[in-house]
Amino acid sequence: MPTLVDRRDKHDAKFEDKKDKTDIPLQESNHPDAYFAEEVKGWHGYVEWEKYPEKRKQAAEILTQYKFAEEPEFQLQPIPDTNPRLEGVRWKQYHAALGPTLKDVPAESWEIVKEEKAEDMIHVLDFPYNGEPPRDRLVQTPITRNEDHFVRNHGGIPTCSEEDYFLDIGGMVNNPKRLTMKDLKNEKLFPRQSNIVTLQCSGTRRIEQINEYPGDGDELINAPWGEGAIGTAKWTGVSLKKVIKYCGGIKEGAMHIELMGVDTYFKKGHLFNYVVSVPWRKVRSHEVILAWEMNGKPLPKIHGHPLRAVVFGYIGARSVKWLGRIDAITEPSSAPVQKKEYLYYTPQIGKHNATYSAGFSIQDMPVSSAIMGPVEKSVIVHNGSIKMNGWAYSGGGHWPERVEVSVDGGNVWYETPYEQLSDKYYYAWRTWAIDVPCDAEGWIELVCRCWDNALNTQPTFIRSAWNWDLHVTSSCHRVKVYSVNKSKPATARRLKALEEKGLSLLPITKPLPIDLEGDEDYDLETQRRKGRDPLE
Repeated sequence: MPTLVDRRDKHDAKFEDKKDKTDIPLQESNHPDAYFAEEVKGWHGYVEWEKYPEKRKQAAEILTQYKFAEEPEFQLQPIPDTNPRLEGVRWKQYHAALGPTLKDVPAESWEIVKEEKAEDMIHVLDFPYNGEPPRDRLVQTPITRNEDHFVRNHGGIPTCSEEDYFLDIGGMVNNPKRLTMKDLKNEKLFPRQSNIVTLQCSGTRRIEQINEYPGDGDELINAPWGEGAIGTAKWTGVSLKKVIKYCGGIKEGAMHIELMGVDTYFKKGHLFNYVVSVPWRKVRSHEVILAWEMNGKPLPKIHGHPLRAVVFGYIGARSVKWLGRIDAITEPSSAPVQKKEYLYYTPQIGKHNATYSAGFSIQDMPVSSAIMGPVEKSVIVHNGSIKMNGWAYSGGGHWPERVEVSVDGGNVWYETPYEQLSDKYYYAWRTWAIDVPCDAEGWIELVCRCWDNALNTQPTFIRSAWNWDLHVTSSCHRVKVYSVNKSKPATARRLKALEEKGLSLLPITKPLPIDLEGDEDYDLETQRRKGRDPLE
């Protein structure tokens, strides 16, 4: 972390003129009024913003008096070949500017990442933390290991013990209540529910859109995800419908359920807690659970401990972590994450004309799939068939029925054998594998697509799915590889010659240090081909 620049000798006078802004260091604020108390004893990192408009206004005014880092350019320029890919400097600066209760949140969150996630995670964004596992390991098992499950955070990681935790249920419920973890785990009050559910970020495979048609460049909202922003776990908790029933049910006119996470979220210079909503019909169908367990283990801190929502079949952004409050409301939440983020635009909407009302909210996740092996631009030496594997998913109460692959860009398709598809679940993905026939050599394009139980399938090309916010890359996944078919006699001879001389075929672009053909062989073969010149 960069060294703090000491500006204390320039203190109060600097803030009298808001036009005269100062740089913000990464470790502490110089503002005399930058202190915002934590809301609840025992819940570290929870600063309440939704209840206190004056506090939000004060914080926003403090932010106006600093210069913050610019958004990094990662679309028109190559993404840094580092891990983390992007640092999130300005998000760290926002926290530092607001005083002692928030300034250490980025560093504390990173310590939790190191404690709870696999060492070789791909850190897409340092802070707020966004990370996905190495692609080869993601589909080794149908249930994703906790340490490999992707993480998509919008702020820091608050921490609270089960003993100190409570959840407020209010708004348009008939009997508002405050429930402890002991209450929620009391099976005499709430029957326990476990479901195998896939969560998917709407940014999954976003890098494909970025590479061909860049869009909005906010590194938090539009982080450059690969194919690993998806994971499947067995979640255990209680149905939110049962909890609301315990609170006397909802009042007439209540049509949506608002979920608040206690993490701090920044949007265009203003502060919020993380708030979204889901329709009551989704809750009524027992498709929203309040989970405290992930794959038979206590919920990790980075995944929302002590309690999170899991919303089946919806975009991952609705599965709120670190739940603090749930309210029944009449309309979809007006909070910025619901109203101004996760919108799907037509391809003709962009920076020149985008408005929030022009996009619709992404809720159900569409049918999608990805090739996890082989990887882009790899060299595949084979005997006439190529091993492919990956995942397929469809949200909104649908499930994958068939996965098809192609080795010629999508002209001829092969069905993945059903024996090589993982078990079918109502709310989860299926992993797949196939040895697909391939006669061709040189550069080929592998493609996969999924059909779900409603006969939905994927758009053919990335252009068909492009949108300004780069969400939901649901087009057929395409991977270009270099095919070397050693069942071909000439290829077999070349590979044998390289092996005898201790030479490698890789990298494919490096010229060979040996002659490609001897003079005798050249003369003989040229004669067979009837020479290089016409007869007359």
